[in-house]
Amino acid sequence: MMATGSVRAEKAVEFKHTKCNCAQAVLMAFRAELGKSEEELQALGSGFGSGMGGMEATCGALCGATIAMGLLNQSDTPAKMIAREMLQEFKAAAGATICGDLKGIKTKQMLCSCDDCVRYAVAALEKHMD
Repeated sequence: MMATGSVRAEKAVEFKHTKCNCAQAVLMAFRAELGKSEEELQALGSGFGSGMGGMEATCGALCGATIAMGLLNQSDTPAKMIAREMLQEFKAAAGATICGDLKGIKTKQMLCSCDDCVRYAVAALEKHMD
């Protein structure tokens, strides 16, 4: 999966550059579908800036996409199964799922920019939306 450059993905990147962390940016890009206020989406994603636990765990963009998927899932497939597929697709595109690994904190070699992480997360969610 490559960075799609979809309108929604680019809108998410725009949110990332203005007033959102990665999770909030992904959530805001799906605001119309989610039917939540900006304040609610900002709050939902607020704990995922710099990944979970400050780069220690899952990429915030992927967390945001997973939160949105849980709210949007209308299929017979359990959300955790869709989340697993999204995680695998994201990892194939970005090279990792842990924020610190993506940013190369230990290796000094960045695998994926935050902008592309946001794009990949949006793409994974778009692929699994009904």
